[in-house]
Amino acid sequence: MFADLHSGQTRRSAPTGENMDIRAYVTEKAGRAKTAARKLAVLSSSVKNAALIKMADELAAQTPALISANAKDLDETKRRGLSSAMIDRLTLSSKRIGEMAAGLREVAALPDPVGEVIKMVRRPNGMQVGRVRVPIGVIGIVYESRPNVTADAASLCLKAGNAVVLRGGSEAIHSNAAIVQVLSEVGVASGLPEGCIAFLDNPDRQAVMEMLKLDALIDLIIPRGGEGLMKMVTENSRIPVIKHDKGLCHTYVDADADLAMAQAICFNAKVQRPGTCNAMETLLVHEKIATVFLPKMIAEFQKAGVEIRGCPKTRAIVPAVKEANEEDWTTEYLDLILAVKVVKDMDEAMEHIARYGSQHSEAIITRDYARARRFLNEVDACAVFVNASTRLNDGYQFGLGAEIGISTSRIHARGPMGLEELTTTKYIILGQGQLRE
Repeated sequence: MFADLHSGQTRRSAPTGENMDIRAYVTEKAGRAKTAARKLAVLSSSVKNAALIKMADELAAQTPALISANAKDLDETKRRGLSSAMIDRLTLSSKRIGEMAAGLREVAALPDPVGEVIKMVRRPNGMQVGRVRVPIGVIGIVYESRPNVTADAASLCLKAGNAVVLRGGSEAIHSNAAIVQVLSEVGVASGLPEGCIAFLDNPDRQAVMEMLKLDALIDLIIPRGGEGLMKMVTENSRIPVIKHDKGLCHTYVDADADLAMAQAICFNAKVQRPGTCNAMETLLVHEKIATVFLPKMIAEFQKAGVEIRGCPKTRAIVPAVKEANEEDWTTEYLDLILAVKVVKDMDEAMEHIARYGSQHSEAIITRDYARARRFLNEVDACAVFVNASTRLNDGYQFGLGAEIGISTSRIHARGPMGLEELTTTKYIILGQGQLRE
């Protein structure tokens, strides 16, 4: 079944966009997904779960072939001189493939939301009116860099009864194609409808533009990537979009924070994996503790290779750091770079967050209960933390299993999107001959 993977060749689906008009190519893929979605919507949980488990097993078994496919993408990325953060996001290792497989098994173990009756009430005329969770239909995912998104997105969409149309970045095309091949072949062999995982393997940007026009075939678009991708998708899509926008995340260290705790949290938020959307990009520190906290904190960052860009007050305390400018407060670095600002109080910190934040993940480190409560109430973000790292804004950490992304939208879903967020509802009405008078 997987001869192409074992031979190290990435098999491209037929017909490809290179051999036919791009619009027809994308429409054909989405049309097959639409047909598959109707069948997938009524599949039992046991069939979906068994398929996901077999997919996980085969991903693990195909580790050498997946790494080989990934090496082609890495070679091209390095040749183009892209950043170390980009290379990190793109790299597939045995550990990361194992994590992908574990993610599929975790999704299989989660309760199936499809068919859940949310509410049922009896009206005065005896008619029962309820709401039940149902799949959204066909979900289009437009994403960059990380090949693990391919497996995460497919598993969550399938478990929630949705077909999926995947369009990853050209920088990961070999990796994504290899992963999709495993998932698709195992899925069909396990009873999932053919075409329920569609992959656009044409790197031409026009394929995305055509995808965004297919409002008759695709029900929802979820973009995952940088600011440029988000802008392009939202400006051109005829299909509803749930944005997974940039993560311009802040941590505010309050005047009475436990400084040892603050140091550990801030270090984790920046250094543990800087190329993620929930990594801290700006550190805000109360002026009363800045002279005690910042020298040691900055030294720890610099040992880890973090470049610090500070405000004038920060540079007065640690003169060696670079000067921050206005652009630094608005930049999602996704790298070992950190902007640092000393503030006079929590009000100034919250004003800074309101002005520059992306409503993603914001944190306060404090032992003051009243200020913690105020920060939770007044800071506008999809996740607000007290005494915890912003890196914890994650579907797995929140108990959702794998996530399809972190929504910064306000409509339908906000925060990590798990299975429930990939469903909608319909009304069901049970009558006994009732008529409208």
